[in-house]
Amino acid sequence: MSGIFPKPIKDLPEANVPLEGVKAFLSQSDSHQIVFMEFQKDVDLPIHSHAAQVGFILEGKSELTIGGKKAVFSKGDRYYIPEGVPHSGKIYAGYADITFFEEPNRYSKK
Repeated sequence: MSGIFPKPIKDLPEANVPLEGVKAFLSQSDSHQIVFMEFQKDVDLPIHSHAAQVGFILEGKSELTIGGKKAVFSKGDRYYIPEGVPHSGKIYAGYADITFFEEPNRYSKK
């Protein structure tokens, strides 16, 4: 891992993200989650949907298909996935982001 996140983030509980090669830290609230993620391996995301999601890319690259439109995101970019919109993609090793999920139970603590 690149170690992009400082100690206060690494002191958060780890998130139980069911993807191989992902290290994630969870900031939990009653109405949403903020997840700080780093990817050691390439990951293919099957098509799925859930509550609204906003991502801020800190490092690396991802390819997302959101509502049938494919886009490439890299360091400095941000993306928005509205609630219920089907999406899929590929996240490449070395990717890191901060993701806001507009749902409090997207991921559990490890």
